[in-house]
Order: sequence, then structure tokens, then C-alpha cells
Amino acid sequence: MNSVSNSSALLRDRLWQSLGEIACIVEPAEMQPYLTDWRGLYNGKALMVVRPKTTSEVAEVVRQCSGLGIAVVPQAGNTSLVGGSVPLDSGDSIVLSLGRLNKIREIDVLDHSITADAGCVLSDIQSAAAGVDLLFPLSLGAEGSCQIGGNIATNAGGVHVMRYGNCRDLVLGLEVVMPDGTVWDGLRKLRKDNTGYDLKQLFIGSEGTLGVITGAVLKLFPTPREQITCLVALPDASGALELLAFLRSDSGECVSAFELIPRMGIDLALKHVSGVRDPLGEKYEHYALIEMSSSRADAGLSDLLQTRLEHALDSELVLDAVVASSEVQAKQLWRLREGMVEAQAAEGSQIKHDISVPVGQIPRFLDRAGAMLTEVCPGVRIMAFGHVGDGNVHFNLSPPLGMQPQEFVAMAGQLTGAVYATAIELGGSISAEHGVGQLKRDQISGYKPAVEIEAMRRIKRALDPEAIMNPGKVVRSE
Repeated sequence: MNSVSNSSALLRDRLWQSLGEIACIVEPAEMQPYLTDWRGLYNGKALMVVRPKTTSEVAEVVRQCSGLGIAVVPQAGNTSLVGGSVPLDSGDSIVLSLGRLNKIREIDVLDHSITADAGCVLSDIQSAAAGVDLLFPLSLGAEGSCQIGGNIATNAGGVHVMRYGNCRDLVLGLEVVMPDGTVWDGLRKLRKDNTGYDLKQLFIGSEGTLGVITGAVLKLFPTPREQITCLVALPDASGALELLAFLRSDSGECVSAFELIPRMGIDLALKHVSGVRDPLGEKYEHYALIEMSSSRADAGLSDLLQTRLEHALDSELVLDAVVASSEVQAKQLWRLREGMVEAQAAEGSQIKHDISVPVGQIPRFLDRAGAMLTEVCPGVRIMAFGHVGDGNVHFNLSPPLGMQPQEFVAMAGQLTGAVYATAIELGGSISAEHGVGQLKRDQISGYKPAVEIEAMRRIKRALDPEAIMNPGKVVRSE
């Protein structure tokens, strides 16, 4: 303990001298927001919180920590849903907050790229792209507070993956501070570079366990000139896949988002979230929120959608539908999608799952998992929603009415085991876009081949031999 205290005091003195006192937070009350995760599941401890402002300052912090054997927990917007951005409760690490690295370095209109610091808030990058009439398509619920470095470190997905891909597909180059404090400048705009290993892909999705992402070159796209949003009622979940194929057969890549919404989600949003309304006159069990867009102003998407919906209604592939006639109405429909997540939290205890299966297996997964969970916990309320177009289902559970929260939480292991086993049986994954963090670190060993886990450990040992980068996340140190 004395050794840790001495190292901590030495580190604090060195960083105060090199970065300034403003960059170092040591008071417990001021540190607390950095030590608790977004969902309140994890509360860690740290020697201090350090807030560097430049890549060179990040390198200095990591270099000093490496020399003293002090662990580093990189933290962006701290919106992780799996405890990946907060320290363990051992209290022998620092939190490296990247929020002050928040500059847009360059926008290249001809190259359709933007270079940004890792601490830039996602919505600010979207706005910067829009300012030059271009689009950065990554979009998710936390975009007003999450930071691009964290998005990259977790390979964030969001609602437009079907058309534009995950965060991994949107990154051209990275700047990374390695575990020994050296800086790898890989900020290249190249679409093609076939000169060996693609190192940036190691850091994308690594959750800060291999190095600290400090900057990125990101792809931009043409701004949509025509965009249309609608909500449709479906006879069953299988109908969602049929409708998606039906729309894509005529419009190709114009379908940019296709979200499955259950009736339970709408009911909870109406109950708990202000400003939300039910856009259809009758109640249905299954809905799809659809967005279509084109960079052409004369793409004719409205007429196309209207025609296809008429055919879908005649064939009973769709039971009812409403098409947004303005941007305000489109935002109201998306507010319904976002509000149901907020509403489930307000409803009380919940058990969250972020699984993926091949798109064609979604109906089978919903049926099998639903039947298994109902057998384990009769009356369990299942809210299955998400990005049908890319196979990602957020399969969240609320307790049966009348069940005590602690009784329901005590069943989490059994319920989650059933969900994961079903996903894996159908060729899926136990984490589609939320990452591994602390929450699923030990669980992945039971669902990934041993050779994959060992390969990940070898990469970790090779790049971070002292195991100082975000310890306890993704893979357990041996």
C-alpha cells in the first residue's frame, strides 16, 4: 500500500508540473462522476482523474504511468453499457478522460473525410459534416454526450449500420498512444493501403485495452436530399423481414434504417415519457420504423414507398401505416423509438441483452428465446427491439407484474443464460454493439472458441506487456 501511495504521489507531482493542476482531479467528490458507469452498475476507485488536452499530453501521462507501473483507464463520454469505461474497485489505476481533446482538425470536402480529436462529441462531428453539406452517418441515442474515441474503441453501431456499416467501416485512420507512451500516427485518408497488417483494426473495438485512441480520420458521405420516415404495423416479427426484402428489392441502398418496435415499448413510452403519442389509431403487437433516404432530390422515394405500402397492405404484409409528412413528424416517430428505452428504465428493474443473429434467424430467435424465458419465469415481460436490418436485437426483460425487483434480479443468470444459448445456437453473438467491458468479460469465454480467446490474450500481451491498459476489461489477464 505504501508503494502504491508513493507512486501515486510521485505521479501526481509529475503531472501537476507537466500538465498543470487544472488537468488533475484528486478530490473524491470531483472524481465521482468519472468512477460510476452510465447505468449505475459499476462504481470503481482511482488514484486520480487526468484530463489532458493534446495528444502529446496523453503520451506524457501514459509514459509516466508506464514507468511507475500504474494502470490507465481511458474514458471518453462514459456512456458504456457494459462497465468498460470505469476503473475497477482496486483503486490502483488512473482515469484518463479525453473530453478536453475536442478539436475538429480538418474537413476535406474533396476527400469526403473529417479528422477529429478523440474527445469530440459525436453530435458535434455530425454538425461539422453538415456544415459543409456532408453526412457523418453514425447515429445512436447517446450522440449528444458520447465521444468519437469511445465510439471507435467500442466499434459502435447505431441505427444506420445496415446502409453505412459499424464504426469500424467509417474509420480511415487513427492516432493512438501506445502503452509505453509512444505515439502511432496512422491518420491516413487512404481508402486503399495494402502494405501489411491493418493496425487500426486492432484498436477499433479493443475498448482501450491496447492503447489510447487520440484522433481519427472518418469517412463522410453525400447529404440526403430526400428522406422519408414511416411507422408500420406488422402481423408478426417474420413480417418485418419480408417487408424489408420487399422494400430493398425496389429501392436498393435507399433503406437506411429499419427498426423493430414491440407494443410493450410503445405502451411504456406513453406511460413514462412526455411528448410521446401513439401514431396509429389501433394497437398492434409488432411495428417497424423505417427510414429511406437518397442523395438525389428527385429520387421519388415518397411515391415509391406509397406504392409499396399499398401493395403490402393489400397482401396483409402490413396491417396499418403512417408516413411522416414533415421533419417534425419524422422526429416524433424517432422519439417513440428512443423514448421506449428511457421508459423501460423508468418502469423499474430490467435485464438487458444486446445480441445479434443472422438476419434471417431473428424470428426464430424471438420465438425460441421467448418460449424458454416464459418457462423459466412465467409472466416475464419481453421488450425485443432493434436494428432488424443488421441482425441486432436488444432483448430486454422486465419482471412479471407483482414480482419483487430483487427476486427478478436474482434470476438474471438463468434468464441471460437462456438468451445467450439461443443466440449462439442460431449462429449469433452475445454482444452486437455494446462491447464486452466488465459485464461480459468472463461470459465470452463460454461462448467463443478457446483459440479466439487465446489469440486475443496474445495480442494483449504483445502490445501491452505490463497489462496497464484498462485492466479487467474484454479479456482477463493471466
